[in-house]
Amino acid sequence: MSNETSLKDALAYDKTFDCVQCGYCLPACPTYETMEKETHSPRGRINLIKMAAEGKASLDDLKEPIEKCLGCMACTTVCPTDVQYGDLLEAAKETLEKHETKTKTQQKTEGFLFGSFFPSSSWMNALGQATWLYQASGMQKAARALRLTSMAPLHLGEFEQVVPAQPSPKERKARSRRVKPDGTPAAKVAFFTGCVMDSVFFETNQNTVELLRLSGAEVILPENQTCCGALHAHAGKTDMAKEQAAANIQVFEEEDVDYIVNNAGGCGAKLIEYDRMFEEGTDWQERALAFTEKVKDISEVLVELDGLAFSKDVPKTITYQPSCHMTNVQRVTRPPRELMESIPGLTLKDMDNPGFCCGSAGIYNIVNYNDAMDILDVKMADVKKTSPEAIVTTNPGCLLQMKLGVQREGQGESVEAVHLVDLLMEAGPRSRN
Repeated sequence: MSNETSLKDALAYDKTFDCVQCGYCLPACPTYETMEKETHSPRGRINLIKMAAEGKASLDDLKEPIEKCLGCMACTTVCPTDVQYGDLLEAAKETLEKHETKTKTQQKTEGFLFGSFFPSSSWMNALGQATWLYQASGMQKAARALRLTSMAPLHLGEFEQVVPAQPSPKERKARSRRVKPDGTPAAKVAFFTGCVMDSVFFETNQNTVELLRLSGAEVILPENQTCCGALHAHAGKTDMAKEQAAANIQVFEEEDVDYIVNNAGGCGAKLIEYDRMFEEGTDWQERALAFTEKVKDISEVLVELDGLAFSKDVPKTITYQPSCHMTNVQRVTRPPRELMESIPGLTLKDMDNPGFCCGSAGIYNIVNYNDAMDILDVKMADVKKTSPEAIVTTNPGCLLQMKLGVQREGQGESVEAVHLVDLLMEAGPRSRN
């Protein structure tokens, strides 16, 4: 097999011909909107992939446009020829990752982050506990007073300002792994806790379990679950992502449940595509298909169970920032709105372009900070038109990004950003039965 043929296979060359270069994707693409370059549009990236596969462009030419893609998949919702842009993007990322020369320090750092840190519940708990200690001990107050946070690399000092207060290690340890409703269970579900959600938004996860319980579900939290693999796939580490998928499939197979529930749009988008990570016709693909058929967002399950009633008015004006991956990959759009519309006293005002990405995109806002902030500024201009008291979203990355957007606009005292689950808890949920 020639090098050219091998590269064509690696870059999913055959799928590039599905793109007819019509340009329908251009107005849907956030990076094209803010960067105003053809190379930073979906059709431009596809054309570069085709040229690289044909040897007419180098992989170096492909590197920046691919790295600057958010992976929001908004282009796939408007494409008239059903181009499999996600497959092309992941193939390009994997190819670039395999051809990149890295220093030993980079190799060790990435090996730790992707091989040990994100997949480990122990490390995730340690991160949450360390954050609690930093907040509760007075170190956070001192660091801010001395402006030490401004010295943090990768603009992490700005994100430090919007990380929510963490529960104590005792509270984390007290979590139950199996929760039953008061009456006969209407369903039995397993909860996918996620890595970032469980370390940074632990209370939102606890609220998720409580909403499911009140809705009549028996909830199981499998102890040995791991990262969904989305962060690995976004970094082009396909083999590692597949390892995470296989580990999760094995763990959740041990539980005889009706649904596998998640509350993070990005995690859910990866979970429902596990079957695409394994070779067609293999035992692993069949097992992955059985897994994906059970995957549901929390909003879908709450609407289906229809077991919640609310006892408190929430007299707020809100706007909804839908997760790109929940909308464009999971195709879950109506259930979150139904839940918000069921809260007494709440007023929902839509943005002009709610589907425009907020710029979070996994760790995009960390590794491509300036580009992410340009995108966030467009989003916040749209948010301000609705004059909300709260911005509601359904993904941890989006939530932190919207919190940062509120801070950047100087509206931290008047506008909050909340997860849908926490908004529902604010309305005093109780069992309808």
